Amino acid sequence: MSASYILALDQGTTSSRSLIVDAHGQVLFQAQREFTQHYPEPGWVEHNPTEIWDSQWATIQEVLSKSTLDPSSFGGIGITNQRETTVVWDRTTGEPVHRAIVWQDRRTGDYCEKLKSNLTVKDDIQSRTGLMVDAYFSASKIRWILDHTEGARERANRGDLLFGTVDSWLIWKLSESTSHITDASNASRTMLFNIHTMEWDASLCTLFNIPMSMLPKVVSSSGQLAQATCFTHPIPITGIAGDQQAALFGQQCFRPGMVKNTYGTGCFMLMNTGDHAVQSTHALLTTVAWKIGDRVQYALEGSVFIGGAAVQWLRDELSFIENAAEIEALAHTVQDSGGVYVVPAFAGLGAPYWNPRARGSIFGVTRGTGRGHIARAILESIALQSMDVLECMKKDSAIAITEMRVDGGAAKNILLMQFQSDVLGIDVVRPQNTESTAMGAAYLAGLGCEIWTSMEELSASLAPQDTFKPSKDKSEMRNKISGWKRAVKAAAYWANDGMKEEKTSES
Repeated sequence: MSASYILALDQGTTSSRSLIVDAHGQVLFQAQREFTQHYPEPGWVEHNPTEIWDSQWATIQEVLSKSTLDPSSFGGIGITNQRETTVVWDRTTGEPVHRAIVWQDRRTGDYCEKLKSNLTVKDDIQSRTGLMVDAYFSASKIRWILDHTEGARERANRGDLLFGTVDSWLIWKLSESTSHITDASNASRTMLFNIHTMEWDASLCTLFNIPMSMLPKVVSSSGQLAQATCFTHPIPITGIAGDQQAALFGQQCFRPGMVKNTYGTGCFMLMNTGDHAVQSTHALLTTVAWKIGDRVQYALEGSVFIGGAAVQWLRDELSFIENAAEIEALAHTVQDSGGVYVVPAFAGLGAPYWNPRARGSIFGVTRGTGRGHIARAILESIALQSMDVLECMKKDSAIAITEMRVDGGAAKNILLMQFQSDVLGIDVVRPQNTESTAMGAAYLAGLGCEIWTSMEELSASLAPQDTFKPSKDKSEMRNKISGWKRAVKAAAYWANDGMKEEKTSES
């Protein structure tokens, strides 16, 4: 049998998945396994690296069993992963020295704030890495593990410890401790990688006091990258990408100006900017999208903190609905939001506002406001926040945007997708196969083992899509956007200006 299948591994924040994809881009089998979330202190989030591996390996075994395919049937393995999550392990024993510190973890926030207070350091880090100085990224997490695990710094200085994001950890296990690598997209999320030279940055490693001997070799996102020798027949690892970059590739956003938005708990929007690393002036991130051969593609990235989480709030705290899917039917009980705006700033506001003190607010409530109006306003808030990020991307890139490709759980909501198209004034394109992240890993792997020989051939296998076109009067949308801007400004005033005003009056 020819090696015409791809094994795609999608290692996420709460679960691990494995999928078998054929040469036509069809998902034939899949399996999923959740794993434990650890919250040792407020603001801390950890995973057990061994449990991550065990959950991933269990799903691999399950899909192989379901398919009855022999490992020799697979041309390659594609890996996509939760980004920034930090694993440190012993080079000889392979044992983690600490639980993985997850991307959501905020324990190094104060340290990062001190770094940011030095504007020269802050600007230098951003110019080299494309990232804002933040606890989100891996560098400060590595430093914390070395400083707070007994003997870790001495072992690291001797060259006995290794660091990796989750892709590196999985590859170390799959290769039976012989390959310590990461791809350029994941490296670009560590705050230690110079996205212009495409190398680990010695000055940043010195700044964070991290021995460079800990760092994995940086490889392309597609190609013959390593060998998974833990099977009865070795399978080459031929594709690697961080989850959001994988989703960009899975949506086949191969040309500059192409944009994808993933609607999950929050919303992650990426724009392909081609071979140019655009430095944002609107607090977006500049990141490596992928590297194939010698060619590097870059992206701008912006995130909405609260997307689908606002729907969960309606379900769990307000009991408006019993499951998230019911929000669309509830929103359809009214013709519009009745002038109601919800600013779901439960964790502050992201780009372009970057106001950590802002809090969730509801404006425009009248005696006639009902549950349907609030439900509709919640859905509209997801689209309006995404609009804010896209506007920043347009300004930063000076690239005309004609459509946005979408995926994620909330992308199944037709009302939301139509409103998103209306408020942006462009087409919103949704693939019928919404497994964009896993498919991105599969596509990169398929290119790497030549199941597909080019992106053009890959595009020919693009799954059917649903397209939402603008249908509302432009003046109506202008009024809607104006109301949204007022609502955001009012929420910010309540959190910031209002407090300043009170202090002024007291003095």
